[in-house]
Amino acid sequence: MKINAGEIRVGMLLEYKNDLWQVLKTQHVKPGKGGAFAQVEMKSVNKNTKLNERFRSSETVEKASLEENKYNFMYEDESNYLFMEPKSFEQIEIKKEIVGEKGKLLTENLEVLVSFYNDTAISVDLPNQVTCKIETTDAALKGQTVSSSYKPAVLNNGLNIQVPPFIEAGDEIIIDTRNLEYVKKI
Repeated sequence: MKINAGEIRVGMLLEYKNDLWQVLKTQHVKPGKGGAFAQVEMKSVNKNTKLNERFRSSETVEKASLEENKYNFMYEDESNYLFMEPKSFEQIEIKKEIVGEKGKLLTENLEVLVSFYNDTAISVDLPNQVTCKIETTDAALKGQTVSSSYKPAVLNNGLNIQVPPFIEAGDEIIIDTRNLEYVKKI
């Protein structure tokens, strides 16, 4: 689908120079002399390289069309995560590099949204909040104010996060998957 350069937004996926690019930053510039343009910083989904490009306002770019499907996480092996489509029971493998650090938050039967481009999985979106259990945490120090002090904790999946002082080992908490931060105690 063709869009005008002025319609480019952060997070969009564009087809440009025979590659798929994710828009990181965009800025509309209107110089005193000459025509307006959009300054766009993009990152290649496949090659992991960055590109700064200027598009005149009159130019059009190709917006990538993605197909999104819901899948349930099943299990992981050495290099892949395995997911199952709940209606057809079709199973797919997605490389661990695509999921990244958030793969540690996957639990059995967790429903995720998988984005496909030309029948290739390019991203996995977890629910905004998941439940985790605290494996170990430091003891709270007396005299610290509750509002500003957080202490390090290790979750049962191996992730390190910061939690409030009243959280103890064995507590179940909810964390935000977008920024890996503590939300609340259950």
